[in-house]
Amino acid sequence: MILKLTFKRRVNLCLTLLFIGANYLTALSDKTLSPYFMVKSETAETDQLPLKSTSAKVNIAGVIADVTISQVYKNNGQSTLEAIYVFPSSSNAAVYGMKMVIGDRTIKAKIKEKGAARKIYEKARSEGKRTSLLEQNRPNVFTMNLANILPGDIVEVTLSYTELLVPSSGIYEFVYPTVVGPRYSNTPSATASKDYQFVSSPYLKEQIDPSYDFGLDVNLSTGMPIQSILCNTHKIDIDHEKLSSARISLNKTETKGGNRDFILKYSLAGGKVTSGLMLYEGLDENFFLMMVEPPKRLELSHIPAREYIFIVDISGSMGGFPLNTSKYLLRNLIVGLRPTDVFNVVLFAGSSSVLSENSVPANEANIQRAINVIDNRRGGGGTNLLPAMKRAINLPRTVGLSRSMVIVTDGYVHVEKEAFDLVKKNLNKSNVFPFGIGSSVNRHLIEGLAYAGHGEPMIITNRNDAKEKAEEFRKYIQSPVLTGISVDFGVFDAYDVVPISVPDVLAERPVIIFGKWKGDKKGTIKLKGYSGNGLFIKSFTIEETRSNIKNSALRYLWARKKIKDLNDYSNKGANKKEVTDLGLKYNLLTAYTSFIAVDNEVARKKGDKINRVKQALPLPQGVSSFAVGFNA
Repeated sequence: MILKLTFKRRVNLCLTLLFIGANYLTALSDKTLSPYFMVKSETAETDQLPLKSTSAKVNIAGVIADVTISQVYKNNGQSTLEAIYVFPSSSNAAVYGMKMVIGDRTIKAKIKEKGAARKIYEKARSEGKRTSLLEQNRPNVFTMNLANILPGDIVEVTLSYTELLVPSSGIYEFVYPTVVGPRYSNTPSATASKDYQFVSSPYLKEQIDPSYDFGLDVNLSTGMPIQSILCNTHKIDIDHEKLSSARISLNKTETKGGNRDFILKYSLAGGKVTSGLMLYEGLDENFFLMMVEPPKRLELSHIPAREYIFIVDISGSMGGFPLNTSKYLLRNLIVGLRPTDVFNVVLFAGSSSVLSENSVPANEANIQRAINVIDNRRGGGGTNLLPAMKRAINLPRTVGLSRSMVIVTDGYVHVEKEAFDLVKKNLNKSNVFPFGIGSSVNRHLIEGLAYAGHGEPMIITNRNDAKEKAEEFRKYIQSPVLTGISVDFGVFDAYDVVPISVPDVLAERPVIIFGKWKGDKKGTIKLKGYSGNGLFIKSFTIEETRSNIKNSALRYLWARKKIKDLNDYSNKGANKKEVTDLGLKYNLLTAYTSFIAVDNEVARKKGDKINRVKQALPLPQGVSSFAVGFNA
């Protein structure tokens, strides 16, 4: 049947189709970046889960950890693959090397400017060559791209990094993050930059184990007798080789333990910590690291009243264990307030609500009211952190009282730098103490908020830590360890010193100073500050310190610290040239430099299809499927 339309009807039909098309295009442009659940294919043509194992070899010598990560990919499907895997790292890691192993061939990756590395990768991919590209999305989130994995291929990619381990209250802690939690975003996918694309990652549903195996071995050598070794996150086996060394490995039952951070804690006999001066003489430059153990904390007899604003994440990703732990933490924090203090509570998810338009006295009735409000909330909705922070900052001030903002969240957002900027711009109004809650917290956000807000980051991975951390927080607020810190290098010709100025020390952890030096090794370095006992001075005589070739990691650690101060907590694009130059000079992965490896052998024939797959990630242990926006 032929349908005849009048001219008027034809015009109306065209307008209708244009309207539908415009709305469809608008819907596409309005679509936001978001995590999603993997949908299993019914066919065996494409291997959707090419990552078969990930493992780490960790060597800790003194205060420096050197880590080699191995990722093994195998294509069990029938078509050639390009695999994309988003994974975390320590936010302090200095990533200095990468290799790709195919059979008996090892290809060493080169560091290149980020755009140039991406072009080399895309050219090699189009030519059918096996190639791998490592890019930084955030200081603690990386993406591995691996192209032209043929059916049956096994490809291993290894990367190496080093980091400094700084003790707190006599306890050393090595953290190995294993999974990137689902990030909340309201950024349209059509306009999002490449660095934001990691947000759109596939996830397995809650309580489903990782599809890949996980392994980890630690060789610990401290130079002083070890008092204790503890891991509350995973089952471990410990072989005490000597008084000052041990080998730690994952128990065989933990092969699917890659859904939560691995956290190893250890202490030295007598509560000692490594402090002193380390020197390294290189071919072109010399580097030093100074670690100064601060004096013991003294409790002050007079503690001025304060105002506390508690900003609490109740979004979908906080549902279950994280929110229950947050409630327990907040009860401990609020109950510990003194009658002279005042406080308020801001709860946030997709929107925010406030306990009171003005802060209220910390009396029994108000404390119970706040606890009831918190206890009655369940996790759900997005994670709109910035509006909640702005609302808290703009709450009426209590005259005469210093204000502290306490942020409680898992950090599953992608607006880290915007949050840091907001804190910096309002630093005269309050300091910031962030608490990260969960088994795989976004440490970059938590550490950055503390850095920007002159506070101290707190991480709570289980309920048992909450009470202890609440007590630590009270100590930090009420009696800082060391204030008014200055460093005098005398005739020792130090330069490029980081940090430029040393903030007050709130926790009982060493003051860390990195730098370069030239000329003769002579003179005395003096660090001065004020503690509860008055003036504190610590001196180091340069002539008494030997330069050691084993300290070569200092060049990477100095460069990483310099990059951190320049870029990690600044606006996107800030100091781009300087950071790029540092990455290229010191062979480091940065926001603007990437590692690229290309095998010259052509693997995929011209014209053969290549399928792109994003490796599905496990949800962090204890995180609900609501974090991905779906009731599973």
